[in-house]
Amino acid sequence: MPITRRQALLTGAALAVSSTAGACGSSDAGSSGAEPLSDADLGAALKAGGSLTVWSWNEPLRKTVKDFMAKYPEVKVDLVNAGTNTDEYTALQNAIKAGKGVPDIAMIEYYALPQFTLAKSLTDLRELGAGKLKSAFSPGPWNAVGAGADGVYGLPLDSGPMALFYNKEVFDKHKIKVPETWEEYFAAAAKLHAADPKAYITNDTGDAGFTTSMIWQAGGRPYSVDGTKVGVDFADAGSEKFAGAWQRLIDDKLLAPVTSWSDEWYRGLGDGSIATLVIGAWMPSSLQLGVKSAAGKWRVAPMPQWEKGAGKSAENGGSSLVITEASAKKTLAYAFLRYATVGAGVQSRIDEGTFPATTEHLGSRAFQDKKVAYFGGQRINRVLAESAEQVASGWSYLPYQVYANSVFNDTVGKAYVGGRSLQEGLKSWQDASVEYGKEQGFTVQ
Repeated sequence: MPITRRQALLTGAALAVSSTAGACGSSDAGSSGAEPLSDADLGAALKAGGSLTVWSWNEPLRKTVKDFMAKYPEVKVDLVNAGTNTDEYTALQNAIKAGKGVPDIAMIEYYALPQFTLAKSLTDLRELGAGKLKSAFSPGPWNAVGAGADGVYGLPLDSGPMALFYNKEVFDKHKIKVPETWEEYFAAAAKLHAADPKAYITNDTGDAGFTTSMIWQAGGRPYSVDGTKVGVDFADAGSEKFAGAWQRLIDDKLLAPVTSWSDEWYRGLGDGSIATLVIGAWMPSSLQLGVKSAAGKWRVAPMPQWEKGAGKSAENGGSSLVITEASAKKTLAYAFLRYATVGAGVQSRIDEGTFPATTEHLGSRAFQDKKVAYFGGQRINRVLAESAEQVASGWSYLPYQVYANSVFNDTVGKAYVGGRSLQEGLKSWQDASVEYGKEQGFTVQ
């Protein structure tokens, strides 16, 4: 009998608590107490060759794999798309539980990393030498691969520092100034909709990733994690600041009731009825591929601030590459990770539209000076790279964030269709997260 998506998530998250990665096999490196790998060790592994299985739905990684195998012909990399985000996570957890079919390397988004880390399903890459790579990455992604624990459980593949993407043609038509603060943003929302009732400042029907990122920028830290002890508190000042302000847009019906990534959403971004997006730095490639008709109309500005000039940002999305604890080829797998995340593979993915997490590329003149025709020739990477430097510190996700996000629309999402406020929705989300955590054996405050 097939299981539902919710059942699969439940099973997977339960595994995260109870499993200690029973699929582990013997490994060639990474044992506790072992010396970190040297460049000579990695070179020897690449020369000896072998095969690796990588699970990822990241399309630019395909070019990286191709280039890697061309440079190291003794290594064969089997790149498998095992599904997108939660579909892959469920498949990965099922493979770990079954003790077979576990890939050597997997792509895992930052918000989902703690779930696998706590289950001891991932290799602590410090044992392989990753500790010395801290300065190679911007602070947000590097903090994320720590996964709320004392270790390094992945290497950043990309990042999503947030910015304001806006339709300049719409702003110019209605003489709207690009907002620098959230108060100016809310005023722009009212002015735009009054001038054109079919136009909205943005869309939002409830999105867990957007909500947590906005709370992150507002200074909220609703999650605390200390091993199996977790805290969930959406009554903190930052969460209430966001919820109270965003509620004004809901009450005044200033948000387009359009779900992101739907056909209607793409049409709205193209015809100007959705005038802005506050979203991660990976968005340019999505606009260029999905909204070709709006070429030349969009621009990028810093994320609006709660206090003018504060210079605070947050991450929205982003993912890492991890080595599973079950892999028996950790040295070779780490050599591939190094190539893909800090080596030549970074530039090939940038060329394919990826926004990097590496300080070398974020700070390079070539990257920042690149004029992007779709955005009217604007040097958008300057804005996005600055946002990467401004990501606020101290954020944690729950070790069962995958499950928590799956029930967001059952709780907070109801605020968008009436019957409860955002603050009430966040309280309901908190209660559901606390209850689930206790059911899975966490000590939840």
